[in-house]
Amino acid sequence: MDEHEIRIPVEGGSLVGHRGGQGPSALVLHGGPALPDYMGGCARLLSDRFDCIRYTQRGVAPSVEVGPYTIEAHVADVVRVLDALDLDRAWLVGHSWGGHLALNMFAAHPDRVAGLICIDPLGAYGTIFEPFGRNLRAKLTAEQGARVDEIEARRRTGDATFEELAERGLLIWDAYFLDPARRMPPPDAMGLECSIEANRSISEHYAAGTLADRLPGLPERPALFVHGVQDPMPVESSTETAKLVGGAQVVLIDASGHFPWFEQPEAFREAVADFLSPLSDS
Repeated sequence: MDEHEIRIPVEGGSLVGHRGGQGPSALVLHGGPALPDYMGGCARLLSDRFDCIRYTQRGVAPSVEVGPYTIEAHVADVVRVLDALDLDRAWLVGHSWGGHLALNMFAAHPDRVAGLICIDPLGAYGTIFEPFGRNLRAKLTAEQGARVDEIEARRRTGDATFEELAERGLLIWDAYFLDPARRMPPPDAMGLECSIEANRSISEHYAAGTLADRLPGLPERPALFVHGVQDPMPVESSTETAKLVGGAQVVLIDASGHFPWFEQPEAFREAVADFLSPLSDS
């Protein structure tokens, strides 16, 4: 896939990313928040289906590193990208937090969304965090789990340092994969302030029931939820959220953790192709 760099001007700097592929335009949103873009492999798999547009979200280099970092700010950035590229509507392909961002963009601006593909998303219900944490800790040693819990408690109060968050990220990264010996390289950067503020915003929106309340009343769009069966993120994060989205389909991919396009690329491609096929025929 041939890609070229894009730079979307925003206040304080730019959102930096890449664009390539053919077909309807799709914003490919990485997880995190506060991580650099890691969706290149996913975009390559989808490049014969979509004109893939991916960028590092605000809060970490090479994109702008100034806030705010709330859900509202990230949604506004999605709108800025669409406007800058003269796109009235686009598909949203989001992974993990990126799936949550896609759903919030849909809830706020349904007229700008052509369709959704949510991959192992952070869904509409905060109740998944307890089993999610339990599943992650099951893959760690007792010492590692205690250290992750300690850092996580400090993160929630805004007291965690960058070094602690980086340490936590490395401790849990392997647990996201079915086979840690075959894993994606861990991110090499993290935005500390973005991580704290964005996660605080996520918690506030869960408490307010933003997605649970808004998604059922939205106009129907093509929507696919893809979820690895062995992901520490419970499959209910996809299946229960999909029930709120009119006409949504769910595909569970076996022998995969949190990154199904990486661990099971053929099954992932097949799931997307089967989902899109009736749309191209209509």
